[in-house]
Amino acid sequence: MRIVIGEGSCGIAAGAGKVHTALTEALRGTDASIGIAGCIGMCFLEPVVDIYDGKTLLKRLVKVSADDAGAIAKAVKNNDLSAVSYLEISEEDSVFLKKQTRIALRRCGLIDPESIDSYLEDGGYNALKKVLSGMSPEDVIEEIKTSGLAGRGGAGFPTWFKWNAARKSEGEEKYLICNADEGDPGAFMDRAVIESDPHALIEGMLIAAYAIGASKAFVYVRAEYPLAIIRLQKAINEATERGLLGDSILGTDFTCRLKIKAGAGAFVCGEETALIESLEGKRGMPRLKPPFPAEKGYENKPSNINNVETFANVSWIIENGGEAFSAMGTENSKGTKVFALTGKIKRGGLVEIPMGLTLREVIYDIGGGIRDNKEFKAVQLGGPSGGCIPKELLDTVIDYKALSATGAIMGSGGMVVMDEGTCMVNMARFFLDFTTKESCGKCVHCRIGTKRMFESLTRITEGNGKEGDIELLTELCEGIRSGALCGLGQTAPNPVLTTIKYFRNEYEAHIKEKKCPAGECAALRQFVIDPEKCKGCTLCSKKCPVGAISGSVKEAHIIDTSKCIKCGQCKEVCRFGAVEIR
Repeated sequence: MRIVIGEGSCGIAAGAGKVHTALTEALRGTDASIGIAGCIGMCFLEPVVDIYDGKTLLKRLVKVSADDAGAIAKAVKNNDLSAVSYLEISEEDSVFLKKQTRIALRRCGLIDPESIDSYLEDGGYNALKKVLSGMSPEDVIEEIKTSGLAGRGGAGFPTWFKWNAARKSEGEEKYLICNADEGDPGAFMDRAVIESDPHALIEGMLIAAYAIGASKAFVYVRAEYPLAIIRLQKAINEATERGLLGDSILGTDFTCRLKIKAGAGAFVCGEETALIESLEGKRGMPRLKPPFPAEKGYENKPSNINNVETFANVSWIIENGGEAFSAMGTENSKGTKVFALTGKIKRGGLVEIPMGLTLREVIYDIGGGIRDNKEFKAVQLGGPSGGCIPKELLDTVIDYKALSATGAIMGSGGMVVMDEGTCMVNMARFFLDFTTKESCGKCVHCRIGTKRMFESLTRITEGNGKEGDIELLTELCEGIRSGALCGLGQTAPNPVLTTIKYFRNEYEAHIKEKKCPAGECAALRQFVIDPEKCKGCTLCSKKCPVGAISGSVKEAHIIDTSKCIKCGQCKEVCRFGAVEIR
């Protein structure tokens, strides 16, 4: 038998490394082999351990701890896996993967990301061989055009058009760049692909480099992704040793060298021209466009930039044909899209679905609905550059046009789910805090405008809002959208505009009534104990850090609001629902 442990960042954080060590010791002296895989996407079930017989999956064990190693080893030795059925993934949780269509993630969690042989055994680099053995650069671009693949980094610009523009630009020296500077809060799609299937990125980039005529390529990746950088560098070394990267690739006259650039983690460097500035060793600040990177990019030479997910689709398209990819999705949005499903969701993780599914299908059918069976309130799509979509629009189709009509954007794929306990004003404030800090400061509209919006939202959430604040915020939003230099500034107002559009009543409650309907804003909430529900168990008074709760055993307790610091511990520990927020 073959034991495979999911060791992406999420798995390791959940204890996969300890599980690996314990299983290695417990299975010492047996014929069972132990290997690793990346993230299969089921972050809510990590650590995940798969047991194979050859290539046949016998059991998928979830939420495994080091303490389970003995039982697993015994089951493997006795060839009786029913003994660990208590760890087996449930039929309900299995739906998470069964309802997905995986292309960019097709090997994630299944192959060893640190072994080129594992990738080759699964058909890796066949697309590159096909390209170099009989396709012209124009043929490759035409296949990508047929597929309808759009950039998965956020803008959704046709991939073939960018490739074609770079190819037709004058100059012998051209560059290919992968944008792996994934900075949206709650987004981790690119990280997972690099950690779990780094050769898919390399192969996609090699095909793109061949198409545009580039001999040098870079992967600009966040320094906060150390495991991704380690595995990608190992993959680059292995591919170079096998003649799949470097000079005279596969015995042809095609040459391409690939280097990693670790970025400092500035959100603005997700904007392609700011990324190029950083890549050149300068401060990451956007350039004026035109000229576009296809004309003057890195070192003022023609350059093409796509993100990780875009490149991860390329080899599948070449192998299976552009028409097969375009057969999935909608008229305006072809293929599949990867989302990082996070927030108040039961089954969080990586989801890849064909364009055209609804938000409801992703959140409820795949994600399992809202944690603790609470009411769904909204979903934030596109991160700080996106917007909040309310429950009445849950049946919105996932494609670029339909999402844009709601005021949100597809973005790179962050999907943050919120429940009834989320304050939408505070949510807008959270994203404005992020964009204010991440602004590069080059243009006044973004540097000052986002700061003023953040200040206004802070006042409102602290109970100091006043009449006219909503109108002021709207005016600021429009000014920033029209005047900011780059996409970061132009889209920064989206969370504010969409929350005002769909949750204006919450803004008005904060301003006029000095109340937070969700009970989340500390300055606007008051904790009280319902005397009819209180059993006098004294647990709340024992947990109160400032001694604001008094009362005798088996008698209703009282909260002294003048002492209460509104930490919420009393509500968390109360087993009778007696503590309420007003």
